[in-house]
Amino acid sequence: MQFDLGLGGLGLLIVIALAFGVVVQLVVGTKATRWLWLIGAVAWFVGGLVASEVVWGTATVEELQPIIDGLLLDESLLGGVALGVPVTLATWYATRRRTDERPHPAGGGRA
Repeated sequence: MQFDLGLGGLGLLIVIALAFGVVVQLVVGTKATRWLWLIGAVAWFVGGLVASEVVWGTATVEELQPIIDGLLLDESLLGGVALGVPVTLATWYATRRRTDERPHPAGGGRA
């Protein structure tokens, strides 16, 4: 296994991951944890990095295109979607705030 990811490819992957995180936070808003954008961005980054450097890391230049400073762009996007979206959805589901919350009957609150 050979890691050949340069600073340009790493920077591009970080920018794409942060863009995904911003889109997630804009779509979800404050209905879940305020850190959802960061969780989604980190998951996207890890998925893209693993896909680019581990899963398809042994492929040659002729087999895969486009390659930007060692980053297999299409494969990293696929890896980002494959890990980023499920992690983000699971986090959203676990931390979402329901608007129809009612006081617990034994909690002493008013009904």
